[in-house]
Amino acid sequence: MSNQNLGLETQAIRTQLERTQYLEHSVPLYLTSSFIFEDAEDMRASFAEEKERNIYSRFSNPNTSEFVEKICLLEGAEDGYAFATGMAAVYSTFAALLNSGDHIVSASSVFGSTHTLFTKYFPKWNITTSYFDVNQPETIENFIQPNTKILYAESPTNPAVDILDLELLGKIAKKHNLILIIDNCFATPYIQNPIQFGADLVIHSATKLIDGQGRVLGGVTVGRSDLIREIYLFSRNTGPALSPFNAWVLSKSLETLPVRIEKHCENALKVAEFLENNPNVASVKYPFLKSHPQYEVAKKQMKLGGNIVAFEIKGGIEAGRKFLDKIKLCSLSANLGDTRSIVTHPASTTHSKLTEEERLAVSITDGLVRVSVGLETVQDVINDLKQALE
Repeated sequence: MSNQNLGLETQAIRTQLERTQYLEHSVPLYLTSSFIFEDAEDMRASFAEEKERNIYSRFSNPNTSEFVEKICLLEGAEDGYAFATGMAAVYSTFAALLNSGDHIVSASSVFGSTHTLFTKYFPKWNITTSYFDVNQPETIENFIQPNTKILYAESPTNPAVDILDLELLGKIAKKHNLILIIDNCFATPYIQNPIQFGADLVIHSATKLIDGQGRVLGGVTVGRSDLIREIYLFSRNTGPALSPFNAWVLSKSLETLPVRIEKHCENALKVAEFLENNPNVASVKYPFLKSHPQYEVAKKQMKLGGNIVAFEIKGGIEAGRKFLDKIKLCSLSANLGDTRSIVTHPASTTHSKLTEEERLAVSITDGLVRVSVGLETVQDVINDLKQALE
């Protein structure tokens, strides 16, 4: 299926299932819920896992396997499992590896639904979480307890685009024998490979830049094969599997990931530079702007700055609402990583469930706006933001 010595773009395009008797150039869809056995012995050996083969699409499917293999190659991972959504990947990864009484140390700035898992659902099973400030990574070790099992972070963070030093996290995890899990959704495997810096597992919401066109939901976790084995067994029994159709779409999407990401990042940098010079903007955060507090860390671990720009409108929550109402070209949506540019006001939408205190603790101020910069002519996006800010 693949050759690990090839370039990243080539791997993303040429990692394919073996051709069928029809000699198709593009991989077919395997829309089947189950697979048949040749005889009783074949069936026995397959269920005993003496053979590596497809049994049921909740366990594995050719399309899903192709997608997972591509992500493993791009991330430098040993193995992986694909999920119906990004949150299914997050939940199943934690649920498979944690026992009652275990403890998580997490960056304070995490996706709203992940925060809800940590604060509302995991405590029901006596799994607790401590948050460290993303701007004070030197305090991480203070939160580690004897029962801590996982160190978790997103980088860049959602939605404030803070950067965490992955190398530092890797060293801390190794020193304390913790499983380091990194949500790499904002960067994609093209921009950043957390496993190089010591991550044991990497999670993606494939719904975002991996699909890149706002069509399907999907998630994937890749990393150490012993950990993936646990996640696979848990998922095989609980059923959060990715559908073959979505896997086929996502595998196709990976063929254009490098070229799309290059353009997304080029556009995003121009948008960030425009915003930095706009009188109605109090501050701008983009990893590859020299003004970003973790600019040097970003340059060390990221190939490009990503497609997300966060900025603070002068005038708080009311100015944020007015700005959204004046937007004409960009979409108002909670998604990101689409071909179309999207603007979100986290305080009134994605992070509205957090208290004001919780929001401010993770850099979500009343006037914070997140722009997912798309693939349009960049001047058109800038013009739209400009008129909405006036």
